[in-house]
Amino acid sequence: MTTSIRKVKTSDLDLKDRLVSIQRVTKVTKGGRTFSFSAIVVVGNEDGVVGYGLGKANEVTTAIAKGIEDAKKNLIKVPIFNGTIPHEQLAKFGGAKVFVKPASSGTGIKAGGAMRAVLESVGVKNVLAKSKGSSNPHNLVKATFAALVEMRDAYTIAQHRSLPLEKVFNG
Repeated sequence: MTTSIRKVKTSDLDLKDRLVSIQRVTKVTKGGRTFSFSAIVVVGNEDGVVGYGLGKANEVTTAIAKGIEDAKKNLIKVPIFNGTIPHEQLAKFGGAKVFVKPASSGTGIKAGGAMRAVLESVGVKNVLAKSKGSSNPHNLVKATFAALVEMRDAYTIAQHRSLPLEKVFNG
């Protein structure tokens, strides 16, 4: 099943950024070790629009700024229904597997680490999430995005099947 990625324009969005991970990386050269930084950043308007980016630079602040700029180029739109996601979804990227499931009102975000940053940036208020396999933050963020891209609301399904909205539920 192929899903189209819903790209979003950044012009009139109020995006908030969250730093997921910062790593110091080393390049060994003839003259010694050269240190630089790698930062993964998630941006979102907390209303269904989210993106992630990777920035690399010799200074922490520059790496974060580059990550934010990269994240603004990779925005997607995620359907949110009553503060949660429309259905449960399983996704995988590299060694990281994630499972996200809608939750009732008052549950909160039950997710850890990198997944929590992505789900908070999307604007989901109630969700249950589990990560299995690798805990590498880069792969966890990408697997979470893969799960969110696959999300479809009832209106989108009705359009795709050329049916009225009532027929989607009464099948």
